[in-house]
Amino acid sequence: MEAHLLEWLNLSVRWVHMITGVAWIGASFYFVWLENNLNRVNPRDGLSGDLWAIHGGGIYHLEKYKLAPPSMPENLHWFKWEAYFTWMSGIALLCLVFYYNPMLYLVAPGSGLTGPEGVAIGIGALIAGWFVYDFLCDSPLGKKPALLGFILFVLLIAAAYGFSKVFSGRGAYLHVGAIIGTIMVGNVFRIIMPAQRALVAAIAENRTPDPALPAKGLLRSRHNNYFTLPVLFIMISNHFPSTYGSQYNWLILAGIAVLAVLVRHYFNTRHDSHRFAWTLPVAALGMICLAYVTGPAQMSSAPDVAKAPAKIEYQPLPETALGGGAKPETAAASAAPSEPAAPSAAPAQAAAQGPAFDKVHNVIQERCAVCHSAKPTSPLFSAAPAGVMFDTPEQIKLQAPRIQAQAVASQIMPLGNITQMTQQERDLIGAWISQGARTN
Repeated sequence: MEAHLLEWLNLSVRWVHMITGVAWIGASFYFVWLENNLNRVNPRDGLSGDLWAIHGGGIYHLEKYKLAPPSMPENLHWFKWEAYFTWMSGIALLCLVFYYNPMLYLVAPGSGLTGPEGVAIGIGALIAGWFVYDFLCDSPLGKKPALLGFILFVLLIAAAYGFSKVFSGRGAYLHVGAIIGTIMVGNVFRIIMPAQRALVAAIAENRTPDPALPAKGLLRSRHNNYFTLPVLFIMISNHFPSTYGSQYNWLILAGIAVLAVLVRHYFNTRHDSHRFAWTLPVAALGMICLAYVTGPAQMSSAPDVAKAPAKIEYQPLPETALGGGAKPETAAASAAPSEPAAPSAAPAQAAAQGPAFDKVHNVIQERCAVCHSAKPTSPLFSAAPAGVMFDTPEQIKLQAPRIQAQAVASQIMPLGNITQMTQQERDLIGAWISQGARTN
């Protein structure tokens, strides 16, 4: 029952996170687009530009003041709660998925960290990330956007590298995303909203507003805009183990982040010209290159397994596991007693076909099917994660590519290696898959 309730709590929080995140990112995209597409030719007095738009069967006329109108309207719409609820639901999700049982999802097996230490590192990184970012923005680097952006990128990728040494791949990625998300909501709470309140207060008190504060808020809003696409990728990355499960996951994240920022820059500047249109084919080519270098053929462990299956030492199975009382070599001998060449040919044929499925089946049932079953025996799950089940040979064969990616190549499964799958067992499964994943 606890696993079932946790699953629905996870679903509810994740749904809220998605809904509020869409609202926040949508507002960010819209207002950057609005700012970039204002008509600034001969604006009316007091305006910096205006824009006509049609949407949903209506025509809209929007105007932007250079600083503020002479008096405030009765109804003024503020955009803040989308950001706050996105961050709060994200932190709740972080607690549910990673901090509730840190040894399962967060801490990398063999890292030497305890659960509380892993949680402390995660929370400390979020706090430190905001203060380092805010300090750099307020330093002289704040006047050099390109250099500031490069330094922030290097620091975030350095954090990803550090996380990858102590956290699981998923934990490392999601904590980089959480740092970025904390920076983004910090910009809203600490910079953008205070600047807007100061502007409204100055108008209400009939004072001349300080133009520096809105300008600072606009700059931080642009930072948030460029952060959005890398964060969106991180939000969906847990579905793609070839990224976070790679030993070079931090480099893969760096590559995807660069491509995402380039694409965002094109959309932010296309109102002025299309001189950054080259970023779109470059991003597409970059994704193709990343897909190639992260492919199973490029993994160092998989070719070794495929080339040398004979080096793998297997523990003998009980005779009852063979589907009868007779040993296979006894059956072979009785079938062809007069042919002396048969015993030497049989092992060669068996080696070419790879490990016997019986052995693979036993490993998967012991190490994987405790969770991935129609009726999981693990108390962590009330249903098979992602609907993946290994109850029958047909199901195991169907999922062979996924097993190769997650249990053999990246070794991110079993989660936290809670069932203690050995390297010998992973090699056994890898050899079986490389020889065609036969079940007979």
